[in-house]
Amino acid sequence: MDFKDYIRVIPDFPQPGISFKDITTLLNDGEKYRLAINELKELVSDLKIDLIAGPEARGFVIGAPLAYALGVGFVPIRKSGKLPYETIEAGYDLEYGKDTLAMHSDAIKPGQNVLIADDLLATGGTISTSISLVRQLGGNVVGTAFLIELSELNGRDKLDGINVVSLVKYQ
Repeated sequence: MDFKDYIRVIPDFPQPGISFKDITTLLNDGEKYRLAINELKELVSDLKIDLIAGPEARGFVIGAPLAYALGVGFVPIRKSGKLPYETIEAGYDLEYGKDTLAMHSDAIKPGQNVLIADDLLATGGTISTSISLVRQLGGNVVGTAFLIELSELNGRDKLDGINVVSLVKYQ
């Protein structure tokens, strides 16, 4: 199935020159959403996964159902100040500034195998920061999974040779 048919492309959003890939049109079609999660499940089923981690917010809508389908736990990665318990944090650069991601300090046990899932791989900043958080807790990142990969931005180059699977690639 070509999932591109269910992803709306919005030109010049959020600023001129950007071609935004809107997954809400895929998410609100229950059958296609389920098929996308099941296809991601098949692509990662040979990995030994103990947990899936997903950065907010769209990493939740990909990672949580994927964790459910695989029968493993889910770890939310949030912006700083959004989690209620003791956290670890890592900062990263945005196009116009900086941001910080956080995870509960007890979310991952040393040696656990973690897959990181998100909706989109672009420059790799969010995912490489997520990888850093998992590794701070002693987790082993066994791969990453995305609905969409923007190949021209070379985000996978920042992921240290970690296995990357994506359903849709835009050049």
